[in-house]
Amino acid sequence: MIEAGTFLGFSLPEGLVLGAGLFLARTSTMLLFMPLIGTGASFHGYKVTLVVSIASVMFAAQGIPSVFVDSWVHYGLLMTREMIIGIGLAFLFHLVVMGIRVGSEMVGNEMAFTMANSVDPASGESMPLLSRMNETLFFLAFLGVNGHHWVVRALAESYDRAPVGALSFGDSAVDVIANFFADLFSAGIAFAAPIVVLLLMISLLIGLIARSVPQVNVLEMGFSLRIGGGLAAIGLLAPTLAPAMTTMLNHFMAALEAGLDALEG
Repeated sequence: MIEAGTFLGFSLPEGLVLGAGLFLARTSTMLLFMPLIGTGASFHGYKVTLVVSIASVMFAAQGIPSVFVDSWVHYGLLMTREMIIGIGLAFLFHLVVMGIRVGSEMVGNEMAFTMANSVDPASGESMPLLSRMNETLFFLAFLGVNGHHWVVRALAESYDRAPVGALSFGDSAVDVIANFFADLFSAGIAFAAPIVVLLLMISLLIGLIARSVPQVNVLEMGFSLRIGGGLAAIGLLAPTLAPAMTTMLNHFMAALEAGLDALEG
């Protein structure tokens, strides 16, 4: 069994440091893999402070539990379990963002915006302009309804559903992620459907003009009509963004609840 250690000359209870390490592992992996909180290629000091602070609060809220293991291999397996749970919870948020990106890229492709990408200087990731705009709007809506509080509450509840110090997993965790991925892919298509249908009608109109008036420069006219029609559709359908974002947020809340239920098994 791993022996108790000392910190600044004080003897620590046996298993206290090991338990704190497991809390830190789950908290850090979840927060650092979140699309909004963990964005960025570098590891800044504020992220370290955020992770340590939340992990300490979670550790104290659970009654400062101690963990006893037989060997470092056993502790390594426990640490791996905590990291998998943290990454799984963060991946649910990634799926919501992916649904928005799917719909936005469908619209961008129809508007011939495939080459109009912007590069995020923090992460170095290239993303279409419409995807970045809709993703930014979603993050603003997420923060506007205190979505970051949902994340912290889900993390706290995960320690109740799946306490540290055990090697068991929920039986339906993989099924939850697979079903949620299918739902968000469908939601992303529905998010872009009205604009995509309008752009397809414009493409049909361009084809009819090309057949009727061969002298017209279809390539140049097509770019103008696609971009103009797409921007007009985005402006006209702007009021529907709020219900769409609300639907995505509801999907995220449902996914968190389902993911926590799966952890409980």
